[in-house]
Amino acid sequence: MAALKYAGMDDTDSDDELPPGWEERSTKDGWVYYANHDEMKTQWEHPKTGKKKRCAGDLPYGWEQETDEKGQIIYVDHINKRTTYFDPRQAFTVEDVIVKPKRYDGNTAALEILQGRDLSDRVILITGGNAGIGFETARSFALHGAHVILACRNLSRASKAVSSIQQEWHKARVEAMMCDLASLRSVREFAESFKAKKLPLHILVCNAGVCTQPWSLTEDGLESTFQICHLGHFLLVQCLQDVLRRSAPARVVVVSSESHRFTDLLDSCGKVDLALLSPEKKKYWSMLAYNRAKLCNILFSNELHRRLSPHGVTSNALHPGNMMYTSLHHSWWLMTFLFTLARPFTKSMQQGAATTVYCAIAPELEGLGGMYFNNCFRCLPSIQAQDQSSAASLWELSERLVTERSAGIQAL
Repeated sequence: MAALKYAGMDDTDSDDELPPGWEERSTKDGWVYYANHDEMKTQWEHPKTGKKKRCAGDLPYGWEQETDEKGQIIYVDHINKRTTYFDPRQAFTVEDVIVKPKRYDGNTAALEILQGRDLSDRVILITGGNAGIGFETARSFALHGAHVILACRNLSRASKAVSSIQQEWHKARVEAMMCDLASLRSVREFAESFKAKKLPLHILVCNAGVCTQPWSLTEDGLESTFQICHLGHFLLVQCLQDVLRRSAPARVVVVSSESHRFTDLLDSCGKVDLALLSPEKKKYWSMLAYNRAKLCNILFSNELHRRLSPHGVTSNALHPGNMMYTSLHHSWWLMTFLFTLARPFTKSMQQGAATTVYCAIAPELEGLGGMYFNNCFRCLPSIQAQDQSSAASLWELSERLVTERSAGIQAL
């Protein structure tokens, strides 16, 4: 104690409180070190506890690290319009130990999962990102620094979504590109336009979908719900898989639904039946078509992971939430009415986007895939959704369809 008193280290109330003449600083990558102004020296260990520390996570939402004219690191708070040399992460330092991942649930919002994350080194592509869950997913990523690309059929609505995000934060890097999943030609053109940008692709979110659509055929001669929800995304990933592999570690996130449990895809021989996936008008029921497409999503995700995980690309599927008030059901007044009644008791769009965001960025999922998530928690899908032979059969059928079908030509 005499030595501590002589060194001026005994007159503080806390073990973590620094003695006179000492200052806590941090490196650019978040490691804490201590500067002794009296002796003009620095060290990694806390002068009283002897422990090493690091900043917990990335910079808080709205903060950015920059360099001033003298070359010193400064921290800019864009929300409160202030600048400081103090690293805000130092308020949340932790000891240099392994930190267990945080648990989330159905009440978690997407922005909560991203709290403190810096995604400025990520390029993220989201289909159908102009409204609903897709918009909240895109907004959440963009507000944390990611370069976000919205692949949408309606460029006018997509441009409004881009403007909305940039009004919230003027430095948000978000753009819209034309991609109509109901047209295999449009998907191929989009993929070529994306590749021309020479960007990496770290996260691909297959989010777009339709529900309760009246029966119609696409320009490729296929039932629209099946093509928009599944086959368009299948071709998109096929066209961009070389970019994903070059960007590894990369992730594909496929938005499915719990409704996948209430259907089947197999014929009497146990093979995936195109007549069930793309039925003629007299055999069509919109909800059943949606359920089958959502089952396709999980089978596709599982087979994609099996094929691409050796190359550093993982894939997971998820259910965003029950009876959420999105634009999916706008084609049928009865469903719109039912969703309106259920709206006060269901998730918000931010909560609906949470599981998508979790699957896209959770550190504990690095390198893991072929799984199905609900409320940010892994759960088992239906028995058929787990069937590897069904996944392989669907993949083969999808490959054949995108190869043989083109605008105005029905080869099958």
